[in-house]
Amino acid sequence: MENQQPWKSRVFSFRNATILITLFNLFTLSLLLHRFLGSSNRRIPQNQPDPVQLRYIMEAEAIRRTMEPLELIKRVREIQQEGYREPEMVVQRQAPKKTAAADLSKRLQDLRALNDANSKKALEEWRKRKMDRERQREMEKNRTVNTSQA
Repeated sequence: MENQQPWKSRVFSFRNATILITLFNLFTLSLLLHRFLGSSNRRIPQNQPDPVQLRYIMEAEAIRRTMEPLELIKRVREIQQEGYREPEMVVQRQAPKKTAAADLSKRLQDLRALNDANSKKALEEWRKRKMDRERQREMEKNRTVNTSQA
């Protein structure tokens, strides 16, 4: 029997099987690397957006610009520049500001007194109307009770 199968021992030795499996693994590895590295170049998108996308982007940018509060930004810049002015100018303006502040506080106090009187008057009128309505309800209630008893 040993004489009949000498070709099998030479062809299917462990050494030959190891070489065959190694070659298969190398071939598989090369195919996988080619697929992953080769396809990554094809997947990179072009940096040229569609005309529809460009129009959409331009419209969005125009809308954003129109919604900017330009007057508010200008006013904020003016206020910031006023903060950097020289102290001498600030001292000169304090005197009129103090008189204006005193005038405003006096006017507010007068308005409060006037509003207090007006609000008290309105409150009294409201109370009178409410009491009148309550009396009318009581009278109607008494009438319905009297008619139902009779």
